[in-house]
Amino acid sequence: MILARPSPLSPNQWVLDLFSSKSARSGGVIRRKMRDIERYVGKAEFEQELMRRGFHAVENAGQLVIFCNQEPVRVVL
Repeated sequence: MILARPSPLSPNQWVLDLFSSKSARSGGVIRRKMRDIERYVGKAEFEQELMRRGFHAVENAGQLVIFCNQEPVRVVL
């Protein structure tokens, strides 16, 4: 059994690091495993951060796709 190591980053620093990526800063799309978000930040706290920033996200198969802009999201099919 592999034990998960705690992140060397605080939850706040983890979020800042995520949204400091080139894609996030340019209004692009980033993806993270829900397991990592729950482990390092917490789902409710992360959702609050998305709302604070005005970003949208969709979850599928354990992945969260985050749209780092305030444009509307439309599911095509």
